[in-house]
Amino acid sequence: MKHYAIFAQEAMMPFDTLNDNELVELLKTDSRGAFTEIYDRYAKDLTRFTVASSRLHDLDEASDILHDLFVWLWERRHQLQANVNLKNYLYTAARHRIIDHIRKNSSYQRYAAFLQALETSYVQSADQQLEVKELQKTLESSLAKLSPRIQEIYRLSRQENLSIKQIAEKLEISEQTVKNQLTTALKYLKEALPVLIFLLMDSH
Repeated sequence: MKHYAIFAQEAMMPFDTLNDNELVELLKTDSRGAFTEIYDRYAKDLTRFTVASSRLHDLDEASDILHDLFVWLWERRHQLQANVNLKNYLYTAARHRIIDHIRKNSSYQRYAAFLQALETSYVQSADQQLEVKELQKTLESSLAKLSPRIQEIYRLSRQENLSIKQIAEKLEISEQTVKNQLTTALKYLKEALPVLIFLLMDSH
């Protein structure tokens, strides 16, 4: 009877009128109604964000990322802090999963395109704008650890949008050398940058 009473009480509760903080407090008490409302409130925008940020053209992949995100949210519901900014919390968690997905499943070229998209992506808040600026600094710091020639080739490719052939002609080197140097740069960024991003996001 006790479980039935709780279920009946939840069924009558107007979850869509509650603010995010109220939903979080209910979620921490195992409220499935609150969880459903959070999903309904944010899933659509988070899907758009995932597709746009990761350039995933397969909606099934984006859906898998979102499914993992909300399973994770439910599993750690008791660890949510009071007055957490739920929207920022969910978007940060989504970025974690997008980065991890791209790092694990993409070619170096696609990963580089993803990094470029992150640099120019639309952000919705001052906190997110700051994150992108910090990410750009992190990218520059990572590039600085590569040789000057590799940095030059990377910038000509990613910032000036020169082709392999144009870079080779400009620097008077072979196209294969350009390809090799770009592969070295992208491999390094693919391995090093996600860890730095996680450290940045975890500092919030």
